[in-house]
Amino acid sequence: MSATVATGTRAVADQRQRSGLADWLRRIAFYALVIVILVPFLFVFYWMIINSFKTLVDAQAWPPKFFGFTPTLDNYRALFQDPSNPFLDFTINSLIIATGATVLGLLLGLPAAYSIARYKQNGLGLAILTARIMPGISFLVPLYIIFSRLGMIDTYASLIISHLIVTMPIIVWLMVGFFEDLPRELEEAARVDGAGIVGTFVRISLPLSKAGIVASAILAFIFSWNNFMFSLVLTSVNTKTLPVAVFNFMGYSSINYGAISAAAALITLPVIVLVLFVQRHIVQGLTAGGIKG
Repeated sequence: MSATVATGTRAVADQRQRSGLADWLRRIAFYALVIVILVPFLFVFYWMIINSFKTLVDAQAWPPKFFGFTPTLDNYRALFQDPSNPFLDFTINSLIIATGATVLGLLLGLPAAYSIARYKQNGLGLAILTARIMPGISFLVPLYIIFSRLGMIDTYASLIISHLIVTMPIIVWLMVGFFEDLPRELEEAARVDGAGIVGTFVRISLPLSKAGIVASAILAFIFSWNNFMFSLVLTSVNTKTLPVAVFNFMGYSSINYGAISAAAALITLPVIVLVLFVQRHIVQGLTAGGIKG
């Protein structure tokens, strides 16, 4: 009897040991996969940062200098001291345009998403999805013709309207999932109490979807902030944005890699700070209904 118990105890111990080993191996495999995925992205970011502190000679050196160079702030000084490339003005322009495109995208996209989710406006959903799938360059020539006829080239309005092609589909297709997940009983109770469609939407649906609204607004802002094509074609002098500022450091005969890296670092910094502060809302928003699978 005692031998049987001892054998059973050893079997249980061996099984626990094998289970613990399997869990340990799975954990190692998971972190190894994370490292393999992250290393290329982190290397690109690291390369951008160290290049922003290099002189032009060090930035173009071969083999590349990962260490052992003398850091300099000349590239960052050049961004703010070059009168032909006013980086601060470009920053203000990008902030105004991205904020305007995000706000207008929310004003138009939230009712559209609610209509698709609650009233099955499949035609509207297909139109917005088509606009998201189509390459942005296909809208560029018609928009340029329209804005040039209206005298709106190089204005904030033209950039904000054009960026809706980027921001509005993101907002709509994230928020459709949220509105579909909302309990209909709450909306029906509001209707019984005398609230109309608009009142129910404003007082019930929007407050319950706050996490999704925050997540979609942040993503829309980031996509608008990084948009290059519309800003390059629809602006002239007064409304150039930060991605255009990076492009201005590329010439026919040479490329100022240090200045480009410094500009890219400053463009990326606000986005990183924004994501770090609101990452909880982004994760909550995306997992609560914005993405289904």
